[in-house]
Amino acid sequence: MSRTQPLPTYFLSHGGGPWPYMDGPFRQHFGQLEASLRQIPLELGQAPRAVLMISGHWEAARFELMAAENPGMVYDYGGFPAHTYQIRYPAPGEPTLARAVAQRLQAAGLPVALNSERGFDHGAFTTMFPMYPEADVPLVQLSLQQDYEPAQHLALGRALAPLRHEGVLIIGSGLSYHNLRAFGPAARTASGQFDAWLQHALLRETPEGRRQALLHWSDAPAARLAHPREDHLLPLMVAVGAAEQEAGSLIYHEPDFMGGVTVSSFRFGALPGR
Repeated sequence: MSRTQPLPTYFLSHGGGPWPYMDGPFRQHFGQLEASLRQIPLELGQAPRAVLMISGHWEAARFELMAAENPGMVYDYGGFPAHTYQIRYPAPGEPTLARAVAQRLQAAGLPVALNSERGFDHGAFTTMFPMYPEADVPLVQLSLQQDYEPAQHLALGRALAPLRHEGVLIIGSGLSYHNLRAFGPAARTASGQFDAWLQHALLRETPEGRRQALLHWSDAPAARLAHPREDHLLPLMVAVGAAEQEAGSLIYHEPDFMGGVTVSSFRFGALPGR
């Protein structure tokens, strides 16, 4: 399937744990985030052929692509109710897409392997469930590379960019602030400072200025307070790399998430028909 206008790409702050599958006070923290996720299929109109998801919860020595026809689940969280370790997001995989993406990455000189055992982690299924609750859109996950090199992940996005013309929706799933030792009110200053820098870099810089800012993200205000490990920031590099010359838009912003955290999500590129 070829499209004249490419699909946009997204970087989504995915919240905490298996929140879409819970009720009660914890669940109530995620109302604004859920509304933003539910809006994405509406603004896209036609469902994508497939989603290619880069989650901050999967890293490997080289880029790995989920290649199972019917992926399982990875319950990569702790301390949640028992039923959240039984949930299923039964979206189909798409091994043919995984193999085609692997070939693209090999052609771009990027190290890649297929993984037929990997299941969906919560960075993937917590974003997909509000967007496509029927689990009827094929979903393929792609790992980060564990050396955390920004340039390598921007290059990964660049290699994936043609997929946007083929009906594949590229989503980076992480968090714009991810320091679990300083969350809630303790995160107010650092998350606010880093988010202000992030919005300037993503929304107001030129494409080259944005690229340079991301390459040197650790020089940003409160950078290492916001991301002691950059696993939840690197999916952003992939989403930007796949839409390198296109404008960014803020699609979710909450300055008091969980009692003090500033969090944001972004879209890169124009919506279909606009």
